[in-house]
Amino acid sequence: MGVDYSIIGAVLIGVVILLFLILKLRLPAFISLLISSILVGLLSGLDGNTIIDTIQTGMASTLGFVATVVGLGALFGGILELSGGAKVIAQSLLKRFGENNSGFSLGLTGFLVAIPVFFDVAFIILVPVIYAIQNKTGKSLLHYAIPLLSGLAITHSFIPPTPGPIAVADIIGADLGWVMLVGFLAGVPTLIVSGVLFGKFIGNKIHITAPELTDQVDTNNRALPSFSTVIAIIALPIILIMFATLSKSGIISIQSEKANDIIGLIGHPFIALILANLLAWFLLGKRQGYSSKELLDISSKSFKPAGIIILLTGAGGVFKQTLVATKAGEMMANGLSEMGMPVIIFAFLAAALVRVLQGSATVAMITAAGLVSPLIVNASYSPIELAALVIAIASGASIFSHVNDSGFWLVKEYLGLTEKQTFNSWTMMTTLLALVGFSVSLIVFTIA
Repeated sequence: MGVDYSIIGAVLIGVVILLFLILKLRLPAFISLLISSILVGLLSGLDGNTIIDTIQTGMASTLGFVATVVGLGALFGGILELSGGAKVIAQSLLKRFGENNSGFSLGLTGFLVAIPVFFDVAFIILVPVIYAIQNKTGKSLLHYAIPLLSGLAITHSFIPPTPGPIAVADIIGADLGWVMLVGFLAGVPTLIVSGVLFGKFIGNKIHITAPELTDQVDTNNRALPSFSTVIAIIALPIILIMFATLSKSGIISIQSEKANDIIGLIGHPFIALILANLLAWFLLGKRQGYSSKELLDISSKSFKPAGIIILLTGAGGVFKQTLVATKAGEMMANGLSEMGMPVIIFAFLAAALVRVLQGSATVAMITAAGLVSPLIVNASYSPIELAALVIAIASGASIFSHVNDSGFWLVKEYLGLTEKQTFNSWTMMTTLLALVGFSVSLIVFTIA
């Protein structure tokens, strides 16, 4: 297929309008994505009925999977938050690894806690922990905050069942098990570089003490759950999903067709997360003394941020479907091929550009996934290559957090930093995270 530059131009206009609606008019990303998709369709010559059908198809094909997984993941995280499980992980790892290795302990804490808990919620829950350590040691607060933030940000971007990688994986058709495996593979060196090593470096450059806090009375007198219980519940869905993926790919050979069917069922993200929720409901909820009403209340609360992400992901699916319907994706693929640009580099750059311009990592992931998905429709990428593409997009969407990102201001206020200090610490950490994560994904994509 030849390149119709009028249709490519329509896509570029659509992206510019998307950014204009979000940045200048301050419209929600959900409606901005829908408007941009409609305009791309109109400018590309689609008739009204086709545009409406495209919206319905894109929304339906995306939300059938994402809504279920994000909803179950949000419910799981809400129960972990209520039970104090996040603090249990932090306290236990600090005790096991010791004060000298607190950077690694806090990075690992963030890595684990962000699997079921949203980034900002997890950070707010764990901030008192790093305050307490700083008051005890007298070292810069950044020694402890940067590793924690790095761990949280890596998992938030790389490891399902967090919403970002789930949405990207669904839009481009990647298997969640492989995304987890490649995400962990990329996450370890990324945590070491952007969290542990950079935390020590910037902590020696900028000395920050913990902000003064008003005394708060903890009205929750219930005993905290054990470390082993919390870790086992978090690990359960990950192990089940990965095992099913390895079984399906033939890496783990099981002869029984019935056994493979059962493994595929319980290792599907739907069932794995339902099982994790049931265990969390009983072991972290009921057994810790929480009433049914308290558990239902936290469930309702946890669904609120999930609803926003679900709708946003659906709109991203519409944007992707519009590029398919207009054949813009196929033309872009041909154009990139003629330029000699690998799709994984395009994926990273597209996500990075949207991230820097409008701030939201989730919007950047979903927009970039919508641009990349049509490029790979007719290509025969392996499951590992698709997983590497997901991590490349997630890396680009994490880069250079600055003043248009709510995370920038959250970190600034809770750590008591100036804007310049936040740029030198948080912004640089997210940039290192993105570059190391992308480097690993590029290596995996190349050798897969």
